[in-house]
Amino acid sequence: MKRIIFTLLCMLALSATAQTVTRTQHRAAVANDAVTTGTMTIRKPDYISISTDGGKELLIMEGTKFTMTMGGKKHVTDSRKNDQFATFHAILEAIINGQPIPSADDVTVTTKGGQKSITITPNGKKRQMFTSFLLVVDAKTSAIQQIRMNGRKGDYTDYIIK
Repeated sequence: MKRIIFTLLCMLALSATAQTVTRTQHRAAVANDAVTTGTMTIRKPDYISISTDGGKELLIMEGTKFTMTMGGKKHVTDSRKNDQFATFHAILEAIINGQPIPSADDVTVTTKGGQKSITITPNGKKRQMFTSFLLVVDAKTSAIQQIRMNGRKGDYTDYIIK
């Protein structure tokens, strides 16, 4: 039994892809942006983990559960209960699994220069954590190149994936 579990864990580790990430956190009220580096790991069918600043800043999508740690504060939500993340989850899952981008009223997809830019502008409540999301993917390989989460008052967190 231990060998089976060990083999399964090894297979999961090998199937995950790790990439380098540069995270820029822009606050309109602060003169300098906070820039950190880290890694992004993707596992099919619906797992993404972005860890920066030595693991202090985390963004994890595990199934429908989103966990974000920023500035020492942990935020957890589920896309089944949070409309703002429902479309975001569906699009990330489609990208990970090489499926077509699902259409929705709050989604705009543009293609330019070999890249697809997917903008998600959630409708609804005024007190949302983010006003919009931008995902930039390679048009041919569907590799995620950028994730940007726009906040209120011009603030944003930008992840550039290499």
